Amino acid sequence: MPLRRSGPARRTVPLAAGTLVSLFSVLALPLALTGSATASDAEKRPAHPEQDWMGSTIIAHEGGDRAGGSEPRASGHRAVAGVDVSSHNRKVGWSSLRKSGVRFAYVKATEGTNYTNPYFAQQYRGSYQSGMIHGAYHFALPDHSSGGSQAEYFVDHGGDWSRDGRTLPGALDMEYNPYGATCYGKSHKGMVSWIQDFVQTYREETGRHAVIYTSTNWWKRCTGNSGKFGRTNPLWIPRYGSSVGSLPAGWQYHSIWQHTSSGHRVGDRNRFNGSYTRLKVLANGH
Repeated sequence: MPLRRSGPARRTVPLAAGTLVSLFSVLALPLALTGSATASDAEKRPAHPEQDWMGSTIIAHEGGDRAGGSEPRASGHRAVAGVDVSSHNRKVGWSSLRKSGVRFAYVKATEGTNYTNPYFAQQYRGSYQSGMIHGAYHFALPDHSSGGSQAEYFVDHGGDWSRDGRTLPGALDMEYNPYGATCYGKSHKGMVSWIQDFVQTYREETGRHAVIYTSTNWWKRCTGNSGKFGRTNPLWIPRYGSSVGSLPAGWQYHSIWQHTSSGHRVGDRNRFNGSYTRLKVLANGH
């Protein structure tokens, strides 16, 4: 599998007079780096990042059918099955999932600016090698550091995009704070600005609009139901039941639906809202 994208050139930084070094000079994708905290963020290192996976706080705050796993009524015959995984899934049996009909996977890459998933290499490469379309996601901690710095950390530790036809744009996981105040101590305006900083930086770094994962309830509570991102960023919505329910402001439709947290083999199961051909369009970027 291609390890680095062939998209827009990464930004350069001056090292000495007349000397520039490209941040894109490293050709191998850093898949399992531990990251390094600076003095300013050392006190904000997440206490249990292995427990923070996509949707881990949704069931606690919003409820849902943990005994799910059945096919949602509204998925439609054209919807494509997918999974999302993180370190709590450890080594995933990708071949079995592929044989069961799963066609795409998102893998947690990072959280904040000092955690990377230690199983990322096996999960990210394994899903690709099994024949799936894959992507990476970032668990946001808006009270730890800026959106831009978290986007850069994500891109540099697995969240980059490859123009290979089988890599989905990175996803930003916005959900309830697992460490404190629901909205991370931010006002509606402050949260919208943080998200804008992340998605804009990700766009500058990769040429792609990040997917936004969020629940309608959290979005209303923490952004004031902002409609700012619906025209640019695909929506990934969690709702554990038979229908996707109402959507956050700005989005006319969802791209991915996380419909259960207790599916067979891997708990978190998803449906892409369209055909496999449309999923490949999302991967290709056109």
